[in-house]
Amino acid sequence: MIDTLLNFASHGLSRSGWLGIVLFLLVTTQLTIFAVTLYLHRSQAHRGVDFHPAVAHFFRFWSWLTTGMVTKEWVAVHRKHHAHTETAEDPHSPQIYGIRKVFFEGVELYREATANAADLEKYGRGTPDDWLERHLYAKHSTWGPTLMAIVCVTLFGVGGMAVWAVLALWIPVWAAGVVNGIGHWWGYRNFETADTATNLIPWGFWVGGEELHNNHHAFPSSARFALRRFEFDIGWAVICGLQKLGLAKVLRVAPSLDVRPNVSLPDAETLKALLTHRFQAMTDYYKLVIKPTLREEAMSAGTNLRNKLPRRLRRALADGGRWLDSEARSRLDAAIEKRPRLRTVVDYRARLAALIEQRKPESALAALQQWIREAEMSGNRLLAEYAARLKRYAVARA
Repeated sequence: MIDTLLNFASHGLSRSGWLGIVLFLLVTTQLTIFAVTLYLHRSQAHRGVDFHPAVAHFFRFWSWLTTGMVTKEWVAVHRKHHAHTETAEDPHSPQIYGIRKVFFEGVELYREATANAADLEKYGRGTPDDWLERHLYAKHSTWGPTLMAIVCVTLFGVGGMAVWAVLALWIPVWAAGVVNGIGHWWGYRNFETADTATNLIPWGFWVGGEELHNNHHAFPSSARFALRRFEFDIGWAVICGLQKLGLAKVLRVAPSLDVRPNVSLPDAETLKALLTHRFQAMTDYYKLVIKPTLREEAMSAGTNLRNKLPRRLRRALADGGRWLDSEARSRLDAAIEKRPRLRTVVDYRARLAALIEQRKPESALAALQQWIREAEMSGNRLLAEYAARLKRYAVARA
């Protein structure tokens, strides 16, 4: 009897070695990530994809079992993050709380956010509200992880607690810490979005595509996160597989940008494309106008401008310096004022950003036409070339 108990405590019912345990973790952690990125994030929060009821409920059950997260709470916190990104209302912005707190205490920030009942009602609409949600998943959220701990111990013995700990920490570390924290702090950017979201690496197989965070903030409702040829979104691959089996229906993906030939004056189609691809337009402006202007200023001055203008200030020219403090803003303004050509293109960028925010299409189109006319007649080659490209914008047909 004692030998049986000791054997169970050592190996559990599965009697698995380390290879079996690793395989179990690979499968279960990926299912947990898929439950978060596919169901909670892309389907429930942003309505980019619908799943067959059986698939949707499996993901809902699995997220409860392994994380104890309640669908309405997760969705509400995430929607509020998008509504108030990088402001004091953002539940987990490293720009507000600091990268250290978001990375190491992301779960605490999440719990604080879920304690706001008004926000749950405002941002959590449309999430499941059936009997199981009310009487099990939401009411007894701790039962799931407790049950999972029992399963792990049963399968692997006492060592199963270490397996369960890895499962329990997977989302807090990779989602709350890495994606919500580092994903707004360090990485590369395809789009100059109105926040600090970044893409971490293009092939993060273990976080379900969530590493492409800048792409997601540029097109939040898109079910596909990978937007460049070298990027890979494993979550999108799973969605495509489920769609072929009739278990998923893609509702939205990021539209593509088309550049039409022979357009003399921007029209309604140009404006639609500009509004749809506003972040692409501002990214193009930075790459095609501002960066070359910086290089030309340096060459004409006979010095290396990069040594005089810190990288942070150069990057601030891409988004108008929204994240600069007052001292850094003063330094940037002074640097711009000394360089007439740079001041001109920065002013044109500010005007373009302002007309994008106009609510009335008629006035926005008139302002865009005026902007392009003036850019083409400015005598600035870079501005004229960009204006010629911009007026040919169109949303590519699916």
